Amino acid sequence: MTQLIVRLGLAGMAVVHLWWGLWAYSAPRHFFTTFPGLGHHWTAAYPPYNEHLTADLGATFLTLAVLLAVPAIRYRRATARLALAGSITFNTLHLGFHTFHHGTLTGLDLGASLVTLVAGLGVPVALFLLAPKEGHLLHAPR
Repeated sequence: MTQLIVRLGLAGMAVVHLWWGLWAYSAPRHFFTTFPGLGHHWTAAYPPYNEHLTADLGATFLTLAVLLAVPAIRYRRATARLALAGSITFNTLHLGFHTFHHGTLTGLDLGASLVTLVAGLGVPVALFLLAPKEGHLLHAPR
């Protein structure tokens, strides 16, 4: 059961990174001005817009999506933990930056962005700690 939870977590993270990556890479201006959506503009709170950096962020998200999808599809503890370690590294650095640099964000948007970043770090940390060894329930045959 633990392996199923970890695999579903990896898959969910992969889908989110794929969505953000495709958006930022294929439409960097739109991503910059409208992320995360629903009337909020968190990325735009850190001007000026830079197409190259926004597309590079999209490429980073796409890379993380691939790395997280592999162990979600074909589970290996070492691969899962490596992908999660990469995600933890990115999310730790990302949270660290935004903890001390708020751009023009204030109030609820600032609080919501920081809570989201903390959750974005907490999920891969929890999955990293939960990741069972191969041979547990739902192990795919070699």
